[in-house]
Amino acid sequence: MAQDLDRASDTFRPVRRLLVGLIMLALVGLFLVWRIDSPRVEVLRSAVYDATVPRLQWAMAPVTGLAKMAEGFRSYTRLYEQNQELRRELQQMMAWKEAALQLEQKNAQLLELNNVKLDAKLTYVTGKVLADSGSPFRQSVLLNVGGRDGIRDGWATTDGIGLVGRISGVGKRTSRVLLLTDPASSIPVTIQPSGQKVLLSGDNSALPRIELLESADLVRPGDRVVSSGDGGVFPAGILVGQVARARDNSFRVHLAADYARLEYLRVLRFEGPEKILDTGTLVNPVRTETGPEIARDGGPEATGDGD
Repeated sequence: MAQDLDRASDTFRPVRRLLVGLIMLALVGLFLVWRIDSPRVEVLRSAVYDATVPRLQWAMAPVTGLAKMAEGFRSYTRLYEQNQELRRELQQMMAWKEAALQLEQKNAQLLELNNVKLDAKLTYVTGKVLADSGSPFRQSVLLNVGGRDGIRDGWATTDGIGLVGRISGVGKRTSRVLLLTDPASSIPVTIQPSGQKVLLSGDNSALPRIELLESADLVRPGDRVVSSGDGGVFPAGILVGQVARARDNSFRVHLAADYARLEYLRVLRFEGPEKILDTGTLVNPVRTETGPEIARDGGPEATGDGD
């Protein structure tokens, strides 16, 4: 059996060689003819294109699809690499942004604590935050300044940027600051630019609520909120924060003070507005003992019937 196979192989071997030779010769001839620059050959090439290409489109469809898939995969790979690079750059930018915000806030705090005064007559005492003396139902911090430093109840405290709270309890060496977020805190503030005066009340959240608002249509998120000075407790014009709208469409205040980084607080010495003890004399003129009534501006005023 093996000998029969060998004989058959020996018989067809010359035939295979002849066929391979003819095919190679035909391909070389086709190549040479295809490269000839002649009008007749060009007409022949055009005829071959017209006869074969339209009929071979179905055969080229899988190849074209594979080529498109390969190009799409390469595009996806490039997009993935670009996305990863953008993610890394975004992380770096977020880190730089956080560092810039911290430096900006620290710089503003130091500048405010050292140089800037709200009023030419307004002085302050700077104290360091010792600890949180509150509870889940009370928002307050302790300062290392107290009665020996002249601290009094009710004085306003700031962190160099915005209002933090007021003194509520004074010891000899320490004092307690009731924060604006405490439920017991309620201060009068002014919303700018509308000029509406409202109450800012804490509710144990990071955004105190605005109460007693008369015209809500005049208030927009981002409006500036400052202390109004009503009641003589706080000086007027201290920055409190910006108006923000809550999910329930109520107005609240995003505090300017950074409660997460309370390190040093400034206690403002504020005695309140000057009290007026004298009665008005413009409407009720001063009567002298021997002469006619003299008005406040010094002009005589007739009191009798004669000239």
